[in-house]
Amino acid sequence: MTRYDVFNGDADGLCALQQLHLSEPEAEHAILITGTKREIALLQQVPAEAGDQITVLDVSLDKNRGALMELLERGVSVRYVDHHYPGEIPEHPNLQTHIDTTADRGTSLLVDDLLEGRQRAWAVVGTFGDNFDAAAIRAAAPLGLQQDALKRLRELGILLNYNGYGATVADLHFPPEALFARLRPYADPLEFVRCDQAFEALRTGYADDMARARAMSPEHQNATHLLMVLPAAPWARRVGGVFANELAQQAPSRAHALLTQLEQGGFVVSVRAPIDRPDGADALCRQFETGGGRKAAAGINQLSDSDYPRFVEAFLAAFDTD
Repeated sequence: MTRYDVFNGDADGLCALQQLHLSEPEAEHAILITGTKREIALLQQVPAEAGDQITVLDVSLDKNRGALMELLERGVSVRYVDHHYPGEIPEHPNLQTHIDTTADRGTSLLVDDLLEGRQRAWAVVGTFGDNFDAAAIRAAAPLGLQQDALKRLRELGILLNYNGYGATVADLHFPPEALFARLRPYADPLEFVRCDQAFEALRTGYADDMARARAMSPEHQNATHLLMVLPAAPWARRVGGVFANELAQQAPSRAHALLTQLEQGGFVVSVRAPIDRPDGADALCRQFETGGGRKAAAGINQLSDSDYPRFVEAFLAAFDTD
């Protein structure tokens, strides 16, 4: 029997996986399959056979439905943990699902429930990384952390999330599986912060890239909406999601759309619903061919130049409070 762990390359996917690997000794020899944050059609890469086991973390069932059904019919057992829009969840004797699309519950918190809080600190890191600050603070309460320690967990979550964004793995500071290998020895995320040089490398890269992003001006801005376009450059591809999260935290009653130009034309899009009303981002992005995500935060992998006006119109209408 071979175990495959399939996970999103962002903070939530990494921290969900970290919790399981710290709690399940048999996971040590699992084959890891991942990619950039937006590389979510991952199950088609799994060469599993009858009797094998797959754990899927933080990738949409709806985007992997065909490959999932093929694996199940082949006799593969699948444990699926996620918080993105799943579409209709299939019923199959080989499928175990833990799917919850509640707006402020990420995959790290779903795994935390399964483990009854045994690796709670890593769940807090992943929840901060997914921009669910209030939920992360609630989850951290039983840990009794000092404020400085909580701030450090938040920073780590943001940096792990930042590392997941890019058009290809070449855009990233660390391939997600390599970053996970550096996380894995640390039961305490604060120990990782203190001991592993990857933390400082990500912190430096993040500071440089975000300084460039903060110097940009929005294309559209009013009390309820902000839309910004970033250039076709590696730094812009790396900050797309985390900069959208920062803008959302700064103006929690406003919806945000961050579009990064692609070298071949078109845009990659990150959308954040207002934190005060965390709903509708996934429904908006699913109106476009490569769109998807969750209620509070979603994206479009490739928006054509010709669809840009339609996106702007839909963005403004989706979050219009009038």
